[in-house]
Amino acid sequence: MDTIHVVDRLLKNMDNMHELGRQRAFELGNPFYAQFSEDGGYWRKELPTGEKFLVTIEVITDENDMPIRIDDHIIKQLDN
Repeated sequence: MDTIHVVDRLLKNMDNMHELGRQRAFELGNPFYAQFSEDGGYWRKELPTGEKFLVTIEVITDENDMPIRIDDHIIKQLDN
């Protein structure tokens, strides 16, 4: 009997990778950011509460160019 590893299943459908990132961000209590073509170049920010916003973002890095935080500016709130 063949055993299919979870990783193998995930790699078969790369379209679900943003969902895994979203889930992990919410587990950590952080917002989730993603870009979609229909958002006109803005980023979509989703909070664990389900609220969604279009935002611009600035990634703040340390002296080694490692990201340390994201500053976002809300453009508008999206309908849930």
